[in-house]
Amino acid sequence: MPAMRMIEKVSAGLGLLGVLAAAGCNCPCLGGESTALFTGKDTSAWRGYKQQNFPTNNWVIDNGALKTVPGQAVDLVTRETYKDFDLSFEWKVPPGGNSGVMYNVEESGSAPWHTGPEYQVLDDAKHPDGRNPKTAAGSLYALIAPNEKRTLKPVGEWNQSRIVSNKGKVEHWLNGAKVVEFDWSSPQVREEIKKSKFKDMPTFMSKTEGHIVFQHHGEEVWFRNITVKKL
Repeated sequence: MPAMRMIEKVSAGLGLLGVLAAAGCNCPCLGGESTALFTGKDTSAWRGYKQQNFPTNNWVIDNGALKTVPGQAVDLVTRETYKDFDLSFEWKVPPGGNSGVMYNVEESGSAPWHTGPEYQVLDDAKHPDGRNPKTAAGSLYALIAPNEKRTLKPVGEWNQSRIVSNKGKVEHWLNGAKVVEFDWSSPQVREEIKKSKFKDMPTFMSKTEGHIVFQHHGEEVWFRNITVKKL
């Protein structure tokens, strides 16, 4: 390649990085095409946990977001399964709100959290779980606390989150910062499981592929702009 063309390509790449930095994007951009799981209207990528159809009595579309109907809890599960993936979503909760996003879920247990770990979605200030770092927003629920880079939007505002799982390495992102990082099969994680409420659940985190689940905790929560990229 001629030297001038090489310089032009490098300059273009640096220019793109500058645009991303100016926009506040400080997370890695992994290759591949993203698939919309929900962008405001179509719910065809989802069904109820252990159900065939979308649970219209338990979830509704509210101003372009998926919103729970308070009361009977029916979790949303993706129709597809995922192994290596990059999931992006936005969420907000009311005061004291509690929900979560689980992954590598099998439908063998009576609840999704019996098999898949959870990215905690929470109002830390008013929910009791917010007093324990291991169950605070962005945590690997009950196992790994988020780090000091974590920032939360005020209740009622939208938070931006990502879960990246690639060849056994998992990351939780919250509002542009990587707040949790772990190896799926690491001794640290396995020891934490033994000390947790999951210790007597042999199927918990036993699979490296499964469904993605958005939790209905009996109360209000909103999710929007849900996309996933297979890696």
